[in-house]
Amino acid sequence: MAIQNNELAQLLALWRLPGVGPSEFFKLIDSSDSVPAALKRAIAGGKQLRLPLGTTSSADWATVEKDLAWINTAGNHIISWFDDHYPALLREIPDPPPILFGQGNLALLNRPQLAVVGSRKASPYGRSCARALSGAMAERGWVITSGLALGIDGIAHQAALDGGFPTISVEATGLDRVYPRVHTKLAAHIVGAGGLRLSECGIGAQPLKAHFPRRNRIISGLTRGTLVVEADIKSGSLITARSAAAQGREVFAVPGPIFSSGSRGCHYLIKEGAKLVETADDISEEIGIIMDSPLSKGLRDNVCPDAPTLHGKQGVVFDQLGYEPTPVDSLVERTGLTTQEVTSVLMELEIQGVVTVMPGGLYTRQALREADR
Repeated sequence: MAIQNNELAQLLALWRLPGVGPSEFFKLIDSSDSVPAALKRAIAGGKQLRLPLGTTSSADWATVEKDLAWINTAGNHIISWFDDHYPALLREIPDPPPILFGQGNLALLNRPQLAVVGSRKASPYGRSCARALSGAMAERGWVITSGLALGIDGIAHQAALDGGFPTISVEATGLDRVYPRVHTKLAAHIVGAGGLRLSECGIGAQPLKAHFPRRNRIISGLTRGTLVVEADIKSGSLITARSAAAQGREVFAVPGPIFSSGSRGCHYLIKEGAKLVETADDISEEIGIIMDSPLSKGLRDNVCPDAPTLHGKQGVVFDQLGYEPTPVDSLVERTGLTTQEVTSVLMELEIQGVVTVMPGGLYTRQALREADR
């Protein structure tokens, strides 16, 4: 086959061999005179690769052809370790991916990036904080990088796009598909708005469980810091944060209500040394000089806000309402007002956009953009 004489095809064949991870890939390359020699050596030494039961060490040229067909479409890319476009920061991590698949604007790979990750089941508070902080950092010139997951990831991407800024999604499947499917339009928007979709997985790869932690170490590896907005103790977001720490990158966490399980991961990170984040300034102070962009000049920062100025009964009720969903009875007990008074005030605050009503008749503060106050 003609492609067997193509060096990129040989790199792909080597990368796709069962049992070859980043470490083994680079050992083979470093100990061989050429890529063809490395591939031949890997196939001959298949027993040393600890192959899964039932697999054999042989080049899968049919699958490599599918990979190569990917770059026949404008805007689609394959980036190898040897390419100039390979991101400089990613070269520094302990196990960098030898091959990356991209769709969109490769120039973003070497722009300063901030990872924003968090819960797939984000609360209104977490959603508001992710939106505000991601938007503010995008306005300051940082590329927002995340994993296209439900919840905080998707909100972070959308916040950058809403401000007219590009964003990078690092995905755990082949780029010929979108996971989760509900983000198909978001993925298209990312590329159409000058952003980039990126994956270590070859074309056709399914969303296997093992792909996600490997995806997470790329998210942290591309970026100068990782911001976690809502996460449980056993969440994938903490894997990303731990990867960031191991890679020598900054870790940031947004505090939350102490009774919320979604706050436990962030509070754990803060106890372990992550920087507590309330505003975009908290992030900028750690990861470098604020990079002004034309769109950011004269704009006020977005923040996870303090309480707006409210008076009378509105102030009394709002002061007793946190970001944890709260029933009317509790507010009656805390404020000393009647049920009718509390209910009436909550309706007024909801109309003003400072309170959100939750399922089950619970209420919570609505985090606002600074510019909206």
